[in-house]
Amino acid sequence: FLRHNKQWYQRRVRVTNLNGLKSLKILSLGRNNIKSFSGLEPVGDTLEELWISYNLIEKMKGIGVLKKLQVLFMSNNQVKDWSELQKLSELPCLVDLNMVSNPIEEKHSLDNTWRAEIEKKLVKLKKLDGIPIVRQDEEDEG
Repeated sequence: FLRHNKQWYQRRVRVTNLNGLKSLKILSLGRNNIKSFSGLEPVGDTLEELWISYNLIEKMKGIGVLKKLQVLFMSNNQVKDWSELQKLSELPCLVDLNMVSNPIEEKHSLDNTWRAEIEKKLVKLKKLDGIPIVRQDEEDEG
């Protein structure tokens, strides 16, 4: 039984059959061994929050279809490269991002460059990894 269960757990899951959910605003897909964002196209015009933590995502290809996405929780995935995170700039409404325990976050948090780099690359972001972003111009106004 444990062997069978382990094989099932290691199987990769694809996101499919979202065509009937064209008004979906929040989607939670955590802990599903998902490797990519393919299959989310049917909800690209409505999805506002995507919770996709604890998966196997390394590449951000396809994220750009989520034009209304405001919140992206994707901690504990496999994102390693800045070039992949740069694809998040295609999301005009993104304001809340959680990338804790991805290889890129772990590496750059160790050398204290993580927050500053993300703030430069994603200028509309208001919260990173659960902590509000306060930009210099906002401090000047307050």
